[in-house]
Amino acid sequence: MIDIPDDHPRAESLRTRHKIIDGMHKKIVAEAGLIAHGRGEAFDYLIGEKTHDFAIKAIKAAAAMFYLAELPIISVNGNVAVLCPKEMVRFSKEAGIAMEINLFYRSDDRIDAIKNELDKYDPGLILGIDKEHSRMIDEISSLRRVVDKRGIYSADVVFVPLEDGDRTIGLKKNNKKIITVDLNPMSRTSITADITIVDNIIRVFPLLEKEFLAINSKQQASNILDNYDNDSVLKDALKVISSYWDTS
Repeated sequence: MIDIPDDHPRAESLRTRHKIIDGMHKKIVAEAGLIAHGRGEAFDYLIGEKTHDFAIKAIKAAAAMFYLAELPIISVNGNVAVLCPKEMVRFSKEAGIAMEINLFYRSDDRIDAIKNELDKYDPGLILGIDKEHSRMIDEISSLRRVVDKRGIYSADVVFVPLEDGDRTIGLKKNNKKIITVDLNPMSRTSITADITIVDNIIRVFPLLEKEFLAINSKQQASNILDNYDNDSVLKDALKVISSYWDTS
C-alpha cells in the first residue's frame, strides 16, 4: 500500500481508498466497487467525515432490532470485507449473528477471496458458500438473488451495508426488516430500509457493538425501537449535508 503522510489533511480517507484498490487486486472487490466507494467517500466528505447524532440514533435502533430478532444475518460484500473485516467479525461473534457472503458481481473466485480475508479473524461458519444450501429469492433479479437457506433466505432481519436498492426492495417484499449503512440519505436503499445508518461503515461496527452490549432486556430494546423514526434520521442527515458550506 502507498505510504500516506500522517500530516496529510485527509490521510485516513486516502488509506481507506487504497484498501479498496488493494482489495480489487486481490479479487475481493469488484471493479465497480471502486466507483461505489468513491460515491460514498463524497458523501462522507459532506458530513465532515464524522459520526453525527442522527447516525447514533440509527445505530442504537439497529442494535435494538438485532437484539429482538429471531434470525438476524449480516450480509457481506467485497467492500465491507476489505474496509472493516476485523470489526465486522468481532461484532458478529459478540452479538451471535452469522455472516453471509452475497454478491452482485458473483463468482467463485470472489467468494473464495472474501472468505479467505474473513478467515484471518477466526469468524466461525460463513454462510453463502455451500451451493447445497443455496436458494433463490424471485423478487431480486441480480445474482444477489442467490442466498443461503440458513441465512438471508430465512432471516427476519438482514443487515445490508453498502447496498444497492434492488435487493433491499426485494427483501422487503419478502417481509424482512432491513438495516443498512449508506452515506447517501437519498438512495433507494436509505429510503426503503427500516433503519438507515448514514455514516461510514468503518466507524459503525465498533459503535454498533457497544450499543448492542448495552441492551439488557427486550423491553429496553422495544422502547428504543418505539421511539425511532427513520424518516426523521434521513431528514437530519440531509440538513447536515445541505448546510455543509453554510459559513454564515
